[in-house]
Amino acid sequence: MVGRRRRRAGDHLSRSDELRGLALAGIGVALFSFSLPATKLAVEGLDPWFVSFGRAAAAAVLSVVVLRATGARRPTRAEWRGLGVVAFGIVVGFPALTSLALRHETSAHGAVVIALLPAGTAVWAVSRAGERPSARFWAAALAGLAAVLAFIFADGVGKAGVSDAELLVATVICSLGYAEGGALSRELGGPQTVCWALVLSAPLTFAVALATAPYHASVGTNAWLGFAYVSTVSMFVGFFFWYAGLARGGVAKAGQIQLLQPLLTLVLAGLVLGEHVSPFTLVCAVAVLASVAGTQRARVARVSAGGRPGVDVGDPTG
Repeated sequence: MVGRRRRRAGDHLSRSDELRGLALAGIGVALFSFSLPATKLAVEGLDPWFVSFGRAAAAAVLSVVVLRATGARRPTRAEWRGLGVVAFGIVVGFPALTSLALRHETSAHGAVVIALLPAGTAVWAVSRAGERPSARFWAAALAGLAAVLAFIFADGVGKAGVSDAELLVATVICSLGYAEGGALSRELGGPQTVCWALVLSAPLTFAVALATAPYHASVGTNAWLGFAYVSTVSMFVGFFFWYAGLARGGVAKAGQIQLLQPLLTLVLAGLVLGEHVSPFTLVCAVAVLASVAGTQRARVARVSAGGRPGVDVGDPTG
């Protein structure tokens, strides 16, 4: 299975492992890049609560098939706790908040706001691993936040104010789910991690999906196509590659690949949805990407089991 490899957090990565991880993460990012445009298509014809929970319910059915077909072992008690964090971040929190936000915002706008995902993932990753980011790391992360806030206020508040808050909270929650899932994938494997998280969430996702399903409403083809994409690709197949990449290449290192996602989303939003992407939007997106690149290059000191600073990871000038 993709990404099934046991490795402790402190193990050194070989160059071949790192390259495989970056390649797998790259496939995941390419698949995720259409998530916001597909969600936008879906919420134009479907209830946003059905879109966010129905996609997870559909993916949970596929997860049961995969888990039974692969004979996956049951997670340990500690792993179930981690899976709860993953489910909160990627199964419930992020889909629900982005679906609500995209009722009033374009997917191009959303792509810029959630461009902080790689920085957020790195923050959660170093936090979980007991690492100490340098001042340069935090300065770059704050610069990215400033760029996003500048974009939000320049683009106008009002009805967009609530949507932007939803997108920012979604970014924080999703980055936590990414970091936790990447760590769990070292033991469970990428596909198994997302499948168990979806199964764990199934009672909630099925209940909400059934309560908000469009039983008698007329729904357009485009809305159903968008829903089908986020259910099978964004919520399921994409995570096979993404978590496998994080497990093999390292959460912070492989997270660099996600720098490509906002720009890919902007291109797809323009081509598929015909959304206008202004020069200012592109400038803000590039500014955020630059700040996130800074966090990836900054020095991070790892703390040993005894609590002493270990080797530094990242740019030695950081």
